[in-house]
Amino acid sequence: MLSSVAAISGLYDTIVGALLLFAPGWLASAFGVPPASPRIFSDLNALFLLAVGAGYYFPWRDPSRYRGYMWVMGPFLKGAGAAAFILDYFYRGSPASFLLFAASDGTLALVTLFALLRTSNHSSLITNP
Repeated sequence: MLSSVAAISGLYDTIVGALLLFAPGWLASAFGVPPASPRIFSDLNALFLLAVGAGYYFPWRDPSRYRGYMWVMGPFLKGAGAAAFILDYFYRGSPASFLLFAASDGTLALVTLFALLRTSNHSSLITNP
């Protein structure tokens, strides 16, 4: 299960990062906001997302060994990202379309948390009957 979550999360971050890097105007338009100015802001966010997405390769291949990556990038980063989108919507008036990112990041954070806790409990049962 953890391997599947890593694959989905990696694909998600890679796709959003690639869109931000190669089609920033289209992505901004789709969410009803102007493109970042200067463009370096969207480029740096894109590179960050591409790096995070690439990092999911390791837990996808060996989820037991790379659980730490899943904890940091899943419940912590994606959970904090979801909270940031929600807070920005309520306190700074960002577009409602940004709540899509809150929903997707939040869902991935919760699914990752569930998978991490489930595999942790499952491992304990196997090694400590």
